[in-house]
Amino acid sequence: MSAPALAVGYAADLAFGDPRRGHPVAGFGQLAARVEQAAYAPNRGRGVVYAAGLTLLAAGAAEVAARRLGRGTVLAACTWAALGGRSLARAANSLAARVEAGDLTGARAELPGLCGRDTAALGATGLCRAATESVAENTGDALVGALFWGALGGPAAIAAYRAANTLDAMVGHRSERYESFGWAAARVDDALNWPPARAGAALTALCAPVVGGSPRRAWEVARRDGAAHPSPNAGRLEAAFAGALDVRLGGPLSYEGVAELRPRLGDGREPTSADVRRATRLSIAVGAAAAALSVAARTLVRRSRA
Repeated sequence: MSAPALAVGYAADLAFGDPRRGHPVAGFGQLAARVEQAAYAPNRGRGVVYAAGLTLLAAGAAEVAARRLGRGTVLAACTWAALGGRSLARAANSLAARVEAGDLTGARAELPGLCGRDTAALGATGLCRAATESVAENTGDALVGALFWGALGGPAAIAAYRAANTLDAMVGHRSERYESFGWAAARVDDALNWPPARAGAALTALCAPVVGGSPRRAWEVARRDGAAHPSPNAGRLEAAFAGALDVRLGGPLSYEGVAELRPRLGDGREPTSADVRRATRLSIAVGAAAAALSVAARTLVRRSRA
């Protein structure tokens, strides 16, 4: 049942997006925030226990549910909950529409739905670059990674992956508070995203013609520039998208008042609102390709065991 369940979960995300109420990822995030309040200490040891305990809890809960309710049912539900392709595209296209209407204040208000960087100083170009980079990165996190682990390990694996991804977003970023405590969450997320990020970059290159891009250029930029990014995984997707869209990503940005200068990815022009829309189309295509491959892989595994 795993192959059809993956397909059903993917189709549910494509059709409905994230559940509007009772989203299990939101519930997990609330639990993680409460545990953090009780367990926080500025050292790695506490962070290791925090990250490992909550990730294993998510995996265990999914496994218990699968045994009681059926693996196919729970895998479909976990896949739907873990994916975020439709919501990602909706948020990015909404920001693009604001920019096109000249409503930069509204566009800045939309950006936190995509990424956590500071918005006050961003003009149209900065907003479009941030949105394009977020679409690229989240294509790995919210689409390829979830499908990869769902195909590989079923409900427990996809739940553990989404839990690790959520914990990384909550405590894995670099700040004085989380430099030590969030170290384990960031490392676990990096490890789990290593294979899907590279698979996602390859799929981005294959899907580049969907947005008028060159597969060869997308792959070359991914290989040349991807490793320069501070994230071992996000850079692969961002560079592949830069090559496929023929835009230039990276450059100055700010998180929580701390300025950074990211390496440049790609050789093209600065992205526009039209490129944000192209990025969402490319993301949808990559997600569809990842879903098809995941379903095919599970089907082949099942047949080989028959």
